[in-house]
Amino acid sequence: MKRAVVVFSGGQDSTTCLIQALHQYDEVHCVTFDYGQRHRAEIDVASALAASLGARAHKVLDVTLLNELAVSSLTRDSIPVPDYDPDAEGLPSTFVPGRNILFLTLASVYAYQVQAEAVITGVCETDFSGYPDCRDEFVKALNHAVTLGMARDVRFETPLMWLNKAETWALADYWGKLDVIRQQTLTCYNGIQGDGCGECAACHLRANGLSEYQADRPAVMAAMKQKTGLK
Repeated sequence: MKRAVVVFSGGQDSTTCLIQALHQYDEVHCVTFDYGQRHRAEIDVASALAASLGARAHKVLDVTLLNELAVSSLTRDSIPVPDYDPDAEGLPSTFVPGRNILFLTLASVYAYQVQAEAVITGVCETDFSGYPDCRDEFVKALNHAVTLGMARDVRFETPLMWLNKAETWALADYWGKLDVIRQQTLTCYNGIQGDGCGECAACHLRANGLSEYQADRPAVMAAMKQKTGLK
């Protein structure tokens, strides 16, 4: 039996990964991390989506110690979430240092326990917000370290790594779940489900990608298929 573990936040990217994994694996487990994030609704949305889409199990892990160490606008109410700024430079205040190092490592421990062959994460280098822990180089390096440290092969899969946001929408549409992604996921930094607040960087990226996809569906779908190898 082929098993996979999805690092699952209930946002657009991880939900798209879950939808695809459910087609490609016999059994899919979701792991969501409670790190004291600004909006607890994220965890509730993840739980509801994991159940409705058909995940075998959904595990919420308490990693609130990250909140004590990592100062970010996603972990501190006193730090405002920045509005979209196309000219912004440097790491945004929404970066949570160490988050993906911790999440991928713990998801690998869980994968070890349930004998899953893959850990799937929705990180992306194409449209990323400058986060260093979303880069392909980082994911491959950590995958190597984890495999050595556990003496068992576990494969980190990043289905969205080279897709832009329009192509991520196309992938959801390919699996017939575009409306689920649009209406039921929570990507917004201000905690508003669906189309979000419309002001934060996450909402702009999501909305611009959807507009781009809707403007030329055949071309974007073809580009997505070429990158992913889907027929």
